[in-house]
Amino acid sequence: MIILGIETSCDETSAAVLKSDRAGLKLLSNVVSSQIDIHKKYGGVVPEVAAREHVKNIIPVISRALADAKVKLVKIDLMAVATGPGLVTSLIIGVETAKALSLAWGKPLLAVNHMYSHIAANFYNHKIKFPAVCLVVSGGHTEIVYLKNYWQYKKIGQTVDDAAGEAFDKVAKLLGLGYPGGPVISAKAEEFPPTPSALRASPPRAGGERILLPRPMMKSNDFNFSFSGLKTAVLYTAKKMTPKELKVRTPEICSEFQQAVIDVLVAKTLRAARELKAKTVFLAGGVAANKQLRQTLGQKAEHSGFDFLVPEFKLCTDNAAMTAIAGYYLSQKAKIKLDNYKKVIADPNWELF
Repeated sequence: MIILGIETSCDETSAAVLKSDRAGLKLLSNVVSSQIDIHKKYGGVVPEVAAREHVKNIIPVISRALADAKVKLVKIDLMAVATGPGLVTSLIIGVETAKALSLAWGKPLLAVNHMYSHIAANFYNHKIKFPAVCLVVSGGHTEIVYLKNYWQYKKIGQTVDDAAGEAFDKVAKLLGLGYPGGPVISAKAEEFPPTPSALRASPPRAGGERILLPRPMMKSNDFNFSFSGLKTAVLYTAKKMTPKELKVRTPEICSEFQQAVIDVLVAKTLRAARELKAKTVFLAGGVAANKQLRQTLGQKAEHSGFDFLVPEFKLCTDNAAMTAIAGYYLSQKAKIKLDNYKKVIADPNWELF
């Protein structure tokens, strides 16, 4: 089977070609056209601008993916497109393009949930021990998902306000670090080592009080998250400082903020894995590219006896390879007809259940 994946859920226009055979899955191409530089000056993604860029890029990106894969149209067996969740103006471009090509080329089309695609990136050429628990962290979502197998899954926890990635963006903005927040905060944090847990209650160092931020909802009985209060704590901390002091101590704030987010994410994920008797812990989503989070969750999961999987960096941020991978696994359980494109619609609120 050869699958063409299409992804336009936010500000990346992407197309990929995936081949499956007896040897497993092989990614033949994965083309991503990013709009980060365009949206930087606005401090975030502007939906109308993103949609216009998708219109301009979608056909060239698909053509490039097919050319890179050296695959002719006649060889395509299935098309998979991300239909939600995401920005509706962006989703519509990918969905309507996929539907038009499905009709024109006579290829079956499968709708894929964007969040399931992030999870499915972990399936790429890995033998999974189920049941599994996956922490999905991205700009707009922070969720814990329990997977009985490839096709049966249930969301067991989510953020009640800001997602982790959103909190990174907002903290970066209030500290004047720019957009996107994840990479810049991570880079700044590397300039100041995190405060070990054993020292958090110790007297402050000479020259000023140690910056200590809360770990919201870490000890709550459920698997939900909240990062709005943490973001507010950063704001109040910054307001107490002079501009000069804030500039000097920004790496310390970034380090403590990042560590606070990681502590909560890791603690809740591992507690879920223990209580649900999981065998494997996954990490997925754009924030899964954060090196400190990957390292911390990986080490603690393996120390607790779980297998740990995280996609390679290029498969963490939005891309069509993960859409194609998800399409492959979903197609094993669904009969997809040639006229299925009529039922495919963009759904910006499509939740995992």
